[in-house]
Amino acid sequence: MKKTVLLIAFLLFTVVNAFAQKSKEIIIENSDYTDRNEIEIPGAVIFTGNVQVLHNGIKMNCNKAYYFESEKYIKAFGNVIINQGDSIFMNSRYAEYDGKTEFAFATGDVSMRSPESTLVTDTVYFDKKNQQAFYNSYGTIHNKENTLKSKSGRYYVDQKKYKFTTAVTVTNPQSTIKTNNLDFYENSGHAYVFGPSTITSKENVIYTENGFYDTKNDVGKLSKNSKITYDNKIIEGDDLFYDRKKNYSRGINNVKITDTINKVIATGHFAELYRNLETKKDSMVLTKKALVKTLVEKDTMFMHGKKIIVSGPQDDRVIRAFNNVRFYKTDMSGKCDSLHSSTKNELTQLIGKPILWNNENQMTGDVMHLIGNNETEKLDSLKVLNNAFIIQKDSLSKNGFNQMKGQNLFGRFEENKLKEVDIIKNAESIYYIYNDKNEFVGIRKSVCSRINLEMNENKIETMTGFNNTESNIYPDNEFPENARKLRGFAWRGDERILSKENIFPEDELAIDAKVQIDAKQKAIESEKPMKIQKETLEYDEKNPKPKDKTVKKQ
Repeated sequence: MKKTVLLIAFLLFTVVNAFAQKSKEIIIENSDYTDRNEIEIPGAVIFTGNVQVLHNGIKMNCNKAYYFESEKYIKAFGNVIINQGDSIFMNSRYAEYDGKTEFAFATGDVSMRSPESTLVTDTVYFDKKNQQAFYNSYGTIHNKENTLKSKSGRYYVDQKKYKFTTAVTVTNPQSTIKTNNLDFYENSGHAYVFGPSTITSKENVIYTENGFYDTKNDVGKLSKNSKITYDNKIIEGDDLFYDRKKNYSRGINNVKITDTINKVIATGHFAELYRNLETKKDSMVLTKKALVKTLVEKDTMFMHGKKIIVSGPQDDRVIRAFNNVRFYKTDMSGKCDSLHSSTKNELTQLIGKPILWNNENQMTGDVMHLIGNNETEKLDSLKVLNNAFIIQKDSLSKNGFNQMKGQNLFGRFEENKLKEVDIIKNAESIYYIYNDKNEFVGIRKSVCSRINLEMNENKIETMTGFNNTESNIYPDNEFPENARKLRGFAWRGDERILSKENIFPEDELAIDAKVQIDAKQKAIESEKPMKIQKETLEYDEKNPKPKDKTVKKQ
């Protein structure tokens, strides 16, 4: 029994080994005529007719062939076809094949077909051992809806990948890619670019120096100096994601969005943009050290919130900010829990414990409204509703404060400075009085129904009480310290935002510090081409080709 098994094994080994040896030999079949011409073609056997050459998985057909048997070298002429299984088909007018190195080149109207693409060029070189084909003679590749044109390129059979290292252009009905360094996977249509590259469509222009783009689904992942430009907006960031079909973009770390028409610049470490091509009501969401900078007159308004949402077109743009909102411009700053601002009615609402500093005036209340003027594009008026309180530190006394309070406050601005203030209902005031020589006169305390203030250069010039006024002026030594502050007084000058740099709270600065450390590492990584994405590696597994349901003849 053992001898029988050994004999069968030996026979199988002999057959397999013989087949392997035979596959390494060049076999020429179906030739109509064979000849030798040692004078003109020394060392060669000439085959003509329907010549077929077989060697180690390579099949070659042609009209005429010179076979140099000692060198295992073939020169093929006329209607040359080189075929490797179902992975490579090449048509040309002329080709050569080296059986020792398993290297071939084809020239003259070359058409190379792989499972997903067709390459048309003048000359193609095929390295069978390394399963690579390449050209240096300007070529055009058709891959489904994509057309690729370049001076040179290399095809990796096993990876189903084209690699380009000189100027290459990819066009399809949706977009055009231009770059000097591209890896293109023909099965998935995934493109990896490295170095200065642009992806242009009807909707936008994408620039990146390291990125991935899915030409089938119009999805991109971008890093290193990347930006997306559409309409009037420019989106920049360390990592950008783009989905053309969903009109969606996302930026992570050091994101900057510039709106050139609305004169708005938004920054943060996480941003999402949604476009609506029909209504033009785009929207933007910012978090992680979120900041919106808006040009107001010839100044810039800086606004921060844990979360900021900007939506709508220029004439009906709405800005909403949430959680620990802060804002600053050279003559105004403030804080509140949340903010709602609309360009349509030029109304900005400060909601939840609002506080506003306008030059030297501190104002508080339950709700504040800042109202602009659409024609002049300047701040027009102010409303403080419920528990209105305005405090101004007296510039001459050591610890004195001018104070006015009431139920509501209405202010009017001129050139962005408070010009007139009305305090309505249950009005009270404490005011330090000086003569023309800036000599202290006394402290006036008043109670009335309404107080009107006229201001000049942010200082109270006149103060008038109306209806049931009770007013007394006290010398300094006759007015006790505990009476010099109205009920509800809270001077918060130490909280005042005095520059754009201190608009962020400590927790937001901590987020920024961590991001910048990560950004340095990612900047180093982005100096190398992007790693192959999971969706590229798993494409064939998740997108199997449909099975052939045709019935084979028996």
